[in-house]
Amino acid sequence: MSSKKLKTREQIDSRYKWNIEAMMPDESIIDDELQTITEMSREYMEYFSGRLAESSEVLFDAFAKKDEIWRRLEMIYVYAHMRRDENNAESRYQGMTDKSMSAIASVSAGLSFFTPEILAADSDRILGFVEENDDLKTYEFVIRDTLRLKKHVLSESEEAILARMSEITHAAKDSFTMLNNADLKFEPVKLGKDKEIELTHGSYIKLMENKNRTVRKKAYNSMYSAYKSMINTISTLYNYSTKTDVVSARIRKYDSARQAALSGDNVPEQVYDNLIEVVNENLPNLHRYIRLRKELLGLKKMYMYDMYVPLIRIPEKNISFEEGLDIIRDAVRPLGDDYIAKMNTGIEQGWIDVYENQGKTSGAYSFGCYDSYPYILLNYTDTLKDVFTIIHEMGHSMHSRYTRDEQPYIYGGHSIFTAEVASTVNEALLMHHLLGNETDPDMRKYLLNMYLEEFRTTLFRQTMFAEFENITHSSIEAGNVLTGRWMCEQYDELNRKYYGSAVEADDTIKYEWARIPHFYNAFYVYKYATGYSAATVISDKILNGGSGAARNYIRFLKTGESDYPIELLKIAGVDMSKPKPIRQAMDTFNKLLDEFEELVK
Repeated sequence: MSSKKLKTREQIDSRYKWNIEAMMPDESIIDDELQTITEMSREYMEYFSGRLAESSEVLFDAFAKKDEIWRRLEMIYVYAHMRRDENNAESRYQGMTDKSMSAIASVSAGLSFFTPEILAADSDRILGFVEENDDLKTYEFVIRDTLRLKKHVLSESEEAILARMSEITHAAKDSFTMLNNADLKFEPVKLGKDKEIELTHGSYIKLMENKNRTVRKKAYNSMYSAYKSMINTISTLYNYSTKTDVVSARIRKYDSARQAALSGDNVPEQVYDNLIEVVNENLPNLHRYIRLRKELLGLKKMYMYDMYVPLIRIPEKNISFEEGLDIIRDAVRPLGDDYIAKMNTGIEQGWIDVYENQGKTSGAYSFGCYDSYPYILLNYTDTLKDVFTIIHEMGHSMHSRYTRDEQPYIYGGHSIFTAEVASTVNEALLMHHLLGNETDPDMRKYLLNMYLEEFRTTLFRQTMFAEFENITHSSIEAGNVLTGRWMCEQYDELNRKYYGSAVEADDTIKYEWARIPHFYNAFYVYKYATGYSAATVISDKILNGGSGAARNYIRFLKTGESDYPIELLKIAGVDMSKPKPIRQAMDTFNKLLDEFEELVK
């Protein structure tokens, strides 16, 4: 029996690998550089500790030198992390990542006096420094933000202890990453009498879209049987990850882990609650879509493994990576010539790592540091869905490119709250481009179905995940222990609520929570749903509001973390402190569903 095996990293054509050498031409310097950086942090503490409130010049110098230390360390960590992601079985880069994490813990400890010392000083004196020193005005927002969090910052000695504990507090997340990407094995899926395919994270969704229901069922059962076999281990990891969130929040005097997670972006908890409330109000429309899915598939009984198969059959077409790039170039034209030029330069520079290989981290992401390219990891499989993944991650990378061109290092990153907007606006532009140029009725129905699926899997599904995180963290905060059985029961109940009575109950979907890596970054996934809502509104403005809307959006892309995300999004014309954008997104879903239902009946 033949079996399709993944290529090794060495077998992938260099044209389809990211140009990571541009980031670190000589990795032999890394050990010496880590030692130098660690020594710099030691000297920093000796020189600046106790002096931050001495003068505006000293405070500015302290900020600038702190940025230098972190920029140099960030470069090494990001490089090591990305090298590890090329092949998680490669021990050399796992070791390099571990060393960089140790250095981060050491530097964090050495610099941990900084924030407590500023907060211990007279606030008016610190703000007075900003007024008298033009150089220090660069740091005004971060200074004011630091003062905002004053009651949640501990003493210098306590902050040092927490910084040194950072290696341990990441243990559950790191352990799950290695288990999920390197150690967990899935039974291959038989595609016919003489053929089987290796089941991987990258191939799973494609198999779930297979028109052969038996193949879908086998892939579904194979995937979740692997997690079921490890459910006690994974439950223990997630239990301690959640406990870490709760204990850390309590140490810092927050009312809850959720409040702590949202406070960094200064996002009101009402934003989280608005999302869940509005989505729950619209579950009847999701149920209507699920019933329509069951009807169009002609099923007497529908199961969760029937949720991803396209409802509209079109001739299968492989879209090469190069063809995919041409499509996205056309799709982003409403954003202007400068956006396209910057994107083309990035492609030529080697931002993208394209194909799956043995040991490669699953999924896709945009990553990099302030002084590197904004790299993109893909696991491209020549489908239209993969084209959407490219444009999604390119949205992140272009956001990074614009920000790093305009903002200093201190504001050179992004809150996930705003980052997901940049990626999802691109996806919406691609969908509108495809629908606007499609004349074939079946293809139009296919695209509408695909658009509805994006709403289901992003806005509805991620909100379901957000509810699950609420449940698990609230349980820990009530003094309980998260057991595998209890979490499976809670997840199963949520799944029934969201998908409704048209989907038959089974004993498998309850294990799905165990394969979600984002749960190890607490209260993160809701930002996908809020980002999708914001992007729906913004993309509509870009397409229907003229060049001014596009200019405002590009202005937003340049802002980085120079203000709170709620305020930055207002530049692009959306106020996420209100439920209105989520309702507007739901209105779009309902209109798409109406159109799709009319076309297929």
